This record gives sequence, C-alpha cells and structure tokens, in this order.
Amino acid sequence: MTVRKRTWQSFIPNCLKGEINPSPKPKKVVGKQTSFQRLSLSDLSSSALSEDLSISLAGSNLHVFTLQELKVITQSFSATNFLGEGGFGPVHKGFIDDKLRPGLKAQPVAVKLLDLDGSQGHREWLTEVIFLGQLRHPHLVKLIGYCCEDEHRLLVYEYMPRGSLENQLFRRYSMSLPWSVRMKIALGAAKGLAFLHEAEKPVIYRDFKASNILLDSDYTAKLSDFGLAKDGPEGDDTHVSTRVMGTHGYAAPEYIMTGHLTAASDVYSFGVLLLELLTGRRSVDKSRPHREQNLAEWARPILKDQRKLGRLMDPRLEGQYSELGAQKAAALAYQCLSHRAKLRPTMSTVVKTLGPLKDFNGIPVAPFVYTVLSNRDLHKENPKEVEAQKELKKQSGHRHKNHQLHHGHRHQDRLTKSTTIYSETALRQSLKNKINPPMHH
Repeated sequence: MTVRKRTWQSFIPNCLKGEINPSPKPKKVVGKQTSFQRLSLSDLSSSALSEDLSISLAGSNLHVFTLQELKVITQSFSATNFLGEGGFGPVHKGFIDDKLRPGLKAQPVAVKLLDLDGSQGHREWLTEVIFLGQLRHPHLVKLIGYCCEDEHRLLVYEYMPRGSLENQLFRRYSMSLPWSVRMKIALGAAKGLAFLHEAEKPVIYRDFKASNILLDSDYTAKLSDFGLAKDGPEGDDTHVSTRVMGTHGYAAPEYIMTGHLTAASDVYSFGVLLLELLTGRRSVDKSRPHREQNLAEWARPILKDQRKLGRLMDPRLEGQYSELGAQKAAALAYQCLSHRAKLRPTMSTVVKTLGPLKDFNGIPVAPFVYTVLSNRDLHKENPKEVEAQKELKKQSGHRHKNHQLHHGHRHQDRLTKSTTIYSETALRQSLKNKINPPMHH
C-alpha cells in the first residue's frame, strides 16, 4: 500500500503564517480512502506548527475560501442571514455556486465564524477541520470548506434547514415532534456515534448534546461541532486522559471525576439525549424543583419501573406513542446511563435496539384530540407558525368533513369558535409523508 505524505501547510495552506495568497482555483487534496492514513489529533502536539510536520491525510475535497468570498455569499454576515450562535461563534446562511468559483455545487451553506473572544479558539477550529475534513458519513454534517486568513477562522458546512434538535424539541411555539420522528432522530444520531467509535482510528465525540445534532428537511440527524472531539485510545490503552470538557448534564460521571475519556462516555451522553426525547425535558433545568433539575439523576430510577414510566413521558406527545416501544426505549436509556461504564452498551448495540422503535406499531397510551388555533389566534401567538398550519390544514382538512372524533363529544362544549379540530389519523399521515421518507444507508 502506498502512503502519500503531505506537509501541514499543504493541507492548511499559509494558515499558520498569518498570510494568505489565494489562487482562483485552490488545490484540493484528493485521494482514495485506502491510500491514506487519517491524520490523528495526537499529531497536533507542540510540533504541530512546525513547517516540517509530515502527515498522512485521508482523501478530502475541502475548498479553501477567501474571507471576501464568504462576505459576498453572506451579504457581509448580515443580520438577515444570521442563523444562531454557539460557543464557537455566530453562524450565517449563504449560497454558493459556480459563479463564486468554477466547480462549486449550487447549494445553501452555513458559515461559522470563530469568535475571537469566545470560549473556543484556533485549536478547536483546527480540530474540526481535521476530523470533518476526513470523515464522511450520512449522519455527520458535511464540511464543504474553510477560511484561514490573518486572524480570521471560518468553516463552511452544508445547510441544515431544520436547525438543531434543541430548537425543535424545546422551542416554545414549535409543533411537538411525534414519537416516530423522535426515534428516527435518536437512531440517526446513534448511527453517527457508532461510526465514530468503530472507525479504524476511533473517535470520541465528547460533546454529544441536543444543540450539536442538526436536522435536515426530512429530520435526518447529523452530528456537528467536532471542536472537542478526541482520538480514542489505541493499543493496550483503555482510556484517554484529558482535562474535563463538555456540557454539564451530559458528561459521564467517571469522566468528570477522573478525566478518563472512553467511548462509554459518549454512550452516557447519548442516554441523556434519549431521556430528553422521551421526556421533553432539558438535561439541566434550573426552573424545576431542586430534585428534578438534573434530568439523568432524577429520571434514571424511574426508568426501570414500568408502572411509573408514564410520569416521565413528554406530555406534548398527548399519549400518542407505543407503550411497549416507550418501555424498550426507557430500558435502553437506563443501560446507557449506568454508573459503571463497562455495563453500558456499545453504540452498535444501541443502533440495533433503536431500529425497530421508529416504526413500532404498539397501542397508543391514550386517545388524542388535536386542537389548532385559528389564523387570528396563531398571529397573536406566533406568526411564523401560520403558514405551516395552513399547509397542514389544506392536506388533512378534507378528510374530516363529517368525521366524529373519539371522545370528541366530551370537549365540544369547551371549545371556542376560533378553533378547529383534526384527527390523529390525518396528522400522522401528513407528517409521515413529509418527514419520514425511506432512509438510504
């Protein structure tokens, strides 16, 4: 097997010198996966900035953008294109095509700009380029390119139209995610983690949480933000020793206590996320009673008691989930949250367990009556939801002209004239058509 060697500057040209002389058609590092060895973060030691650093780099098609190009596609990072902000810095929407540069696929993108005063810095930026520049998987967000010009550090990703799982799950005025969609998201995120853990050179994600899971238009989950990722232990090593980083409420207890990082640390974080999907609660919520503020600590004892499981389930589901499916998901979360790391399942086991739950045909726990506000009330509550509700009404309303809802007579006297009722069947069919198409692996 031939292994091609490239210098650090050939991968991040001029980035480390604070100067950049971009050419109209920047060179791409192209090669077959079997002809390269993935650059390991262990290579980024104190010698990482030396010019003679030699690396074995997996094939990559990253584009090197200029700052001016990224200003053009984001309208100088205008407020109208602003998508959000995290620990790394602000994110803006843009659009690239072959008019910007020959050979570029026309598509919307998300441009992340490093905040020089933020909690992350050049090393986290470099870590993200190294990992996402080499790793490709349907459940990892695609890194299209980067910019390293003077002190500026930017990353260009595929645009994920539904944003983060955090926004979809916890946003006040968003429509509640149905059970099947929640399980689809959990399965996709699990597949992403399993890919990282089972790579030839394993990767520990270290910052698995709802805000780092992005969703495309079909609610396919993709892991993003690899700034805190670490290469896993190699050889006879059982763990990686590192300073404790991550997010409170998601970090595994043994990692917090010892700084020993393993793939099981990610499994614990996944258990917390699965709990969030089941309960509709955040991993840490200071507004709740003291004993309920840490979700994992409060919920784990209840997970193993099927009689009490109903207390945990998200009330916004309105009982529309399979009771047996919920029990299986709760049992999986309980295993992932084990205080003994060795007793936690692998992510491949998690994937196998979650697979059937997305389409689990169990008996719903309770009947369901869905009440939709009128256009007038929707404008008062949240104008952004009006168009979505109109579309839903158009698709499902004609099926219910003379439909008698189950238990509907109990509610008719309490409904105002400004509301319309839709049946569960139509809503499920509409959602299924929109957000749950066949998955391609």
